[in-house]
Amino acid sequence: MSSPRHLRVGVIALGWMGRLHSASYLALPQKFPNLEATLELATACDPLEANREFARKGLGFHKTVSDYKEVINDPDIDIVSICTPNYLHKEIAVAAAEAGKPFWIEKPMGISAKQAGAIAKAVQDNDVITSVGFNYRHTPAVEQARQLIADGKLGRITNVRCWFIADYASSEDGPFTWRYDKERAGSGVVGDLMSHGVDLVHYVLQSPITQVNALTDTFITERPLPLKAGVGHTGWEVSDERVPVENEDYVAMMARLENGVVGTLESSRVSVGPRAEYVIEVYGTQGSLRWDFERLNELEVCLGQDNGTIHGYTRVLANTHFPFFANFQPGPGNSMGFDDMKCVEAYQFIQGILTHRQIGPSVADGWLAAEVDEATVASAQEGIWKDVAPVSGSLTFNQPTLS
Repeated sequence: MSSPRHLRVGVIALGWMGRLHSASYLALPQKFPNLEATLELATACDPLEANREFARKGLGFHKTVSDYKEVINDPDIDIVSICTPNYLHKEIAVAAAEAGKPFWIEKPMGISAKQAGAIAKAVQDNDVITSVGFNYRHTPAVEQARQLIADGKLGRITNVRCWFIADYASSEDGPFTWRYDKERAGSGVVGDLMSHGVDLVHYVLQSPITQVNALTDTFITERPLPLKAGVGHTGWEVSDERVPVENEDYVAMMARLENGVVGTLESSRVSVGPRAEYVIEVYGTQGSLRWDFERLNELEVCLGQDNGTIHGYTRVLANTHFPFFANFQPGPGNSMGFDDMKCVEAYQFIQGILTHRQIGPSVADGWLAAEVDEATVASAQEGIWKDVAPVSGSLTFNQPTLS
């Protein structure tokens, strides 16, 4: 047996996602002991000293820097995580690809489909393995739902409903961060939450969205400028000065898929009530199923058109027959969580590097989601159906699950 490959990791930006990427790398030996790699948290990059200190003391990074170029240009760094705000994704990802460094990047890939396409082209030109942060794919219940659909258990699929409804921006006193600035975020909830829903639909149905018809709105039109930065959506302090919000809070759209399925997708970042109600429902001629992230260890399934007095949904708890579940829990009723999905994502990224094949969500998948996002925003502006532009590269939503 060959010796495990040693990989030195550089993480760029140590906010919520950067910390979670780092923790996922650290968890791999425990959760995936057969992975033939050892990982070392070598260098963390962040402009804030508080985040650099956390990287050293909380995560055990050997070195911290404030300039991402020190990570990209370091010949001792083997792989890179890119967890910055959207507007920095293209610059850093293209630099990583040109340096020949595999990278794991959060979505959306840049602030536009053009930027996402530039990242994908750089990856293709330099033949590097990547992964994109479409973590909801990796939930065992979602993987099981995908397999039931692929096996024909629901019959011919007719339609899909997907909604990502959250409340993280529901307060009008929430800070004006980069998420509300078009130059730094691009679209609003379309890129932030809807892109996850788009990829989830692509993955579960193994077919791309090709046409959309959408509407959007902004319900909280001004927000206060921050005085102190937080981590993720928490820990911020704000001033009395307010500035205009530049992108959308809400989106609803109808969609057509390449395989003939039709559907609706909806997202809000300003709802009051749902905390993270991320749901997909798939309907077929012989059954249906539904999954909700707020109960991520459950899958509701109805098979058959008439089961007599007991017709309806069966609640199935995730168990060791579901992909990846046994890596984290010994049996049903023991719950997995959000962080575990990122650990699966890290595993697929590293396994892709070891085998030099694209396993995790690819930059082509990220580019396709960005094209759907762009068509959605254009449709809402013009009030018409819009075609989704095709992309090139290795799409993974229709590939077999690696478990």
